[in-house]
This record gives sequence, C-alpha cells and structure tokens, in this order.
Amino acid sequence: MLLTNDNKLKKLIVIGDRVLIRPSQPHDKTASGLYLPPGVQEKEKVQQGTVIRTGPGYAIPVPPEEESWKQSEEQIKYVPLQVKEGDLAIFLVSGATEVMYESEKFYIVPQNAILMIERDESF
Repeated sequence: MLLTNDNKLKKLIVIGDRVLIRPSQPHDKTASGLYLPPGVQEKEKVQQGTVIRTGPGYAIPVPPEEESWKQSEEQIKYVPLQVKEGDLAIFLVSGATEVMYESEKFYIVPQNAILMIERDESF
C-alpha cells in the first residue's frame, strides 16, 4: 500500500479541543499589484488554512454512579468541536503553534483561536 501524505496525516491523533490546520498558500501580490517578499503573509496576525484533523472536543466530567460497589471504568465524555475536517478556518496566529510534519508546515490551533470557518456543505 502506497502511503501518500494525506494517508500519513490520518495516523495523527489531535488531542482535546485542538485542530490541525494546513495553511493556505499566501498570495505573493496585493490587490493593488504590489509584490510581497516571502514571509510577509506569514507574519500577519490572522491566517487561513484547511482543517485536516480535529480533536474529540472539550472533556466533561462524568458524574459518579450512586452504587459505589460497582466496578466501573472511568469514562470521559466530550462536547464535540464546531469545526470539521475540510473546513476553511480563519485563525489567530498568536494562539497557534507551528509544527513541521513530513517536511510540511501545519498549525495546531485551539478552537477558541479560530475566528470563522467556511464550510462547503454541497457534498
């Protein structure tokens, strides 16, 4: 089986309320026609990218059972994230952590640093 880069990303498990985002390629030219040097777009306070993986959400405690004699495994429940894989996310760079994986740059972003998403619900 040939492992493509996207298949390798499926092995990654994102923890908690965090989201793995592949940044969009920045435009090298402004709307007025000025060419920007490399790195200018990367220093912006707000970036955009595609959501690749999401964590399970916010962990919430499970109330203890009244019958303390029962052997029970501690279960964790989660409030799911609003963000889904494939969404275009606009996020604050100050809240993100830049990581390199398989020679590609990604951001790990907590959901509260995501300002807005665009979702294509046509498929």
